[in-house]
Amino acid sequence: MTPQEIFARMRDRWLAGEPTYDGDMLADDVVVETPFAAPGRPTRTEGKERVLAHTREGRANFPVRFDDCRNVTVHETTDPDVIIVEYELVGTHDATGVQASAPFVGVLRTRDGLLAGWREYQHTMAIAAVLAG
Repeated sequence: MTPQEIFARMRDRWLAGEPTYDGDMLADDVVVETPFAAPGRPTRTEGKERVLAHTREGRANFPVRFDDCRNVTVHETTDPDVIIVEYELVGTHDATGVQASAPFVGVLRTRDGLLAGWREYQHTMAIAAVLAG
């Protein structure tokens, strides 16, 4: 898969309420980083099995349904295996029904058609406001 195809698959999984990744899209040594993660959350997860477990747990415990992934801009780089993606996720809090959005920037790196690295920069204050209801 190309980096663009992998991001499209991630987006489709978000909107379907599924964990971000499935095992078929990840390299064994994949690294997922969220440098601005909320306190207590990991900022780096390494290895396919750990990433899958972390993602499954995160989706199961996240009280927001994603309604849209909009304003997507994909920036090509000089490396055909790397893209930078700007996007906005729109979600609805399960308990309160409050809908809000937050901007993100992701750096996606592939190797041999698999996701080798994902670094996501989140607007943590916007996310915290939605989670607070």
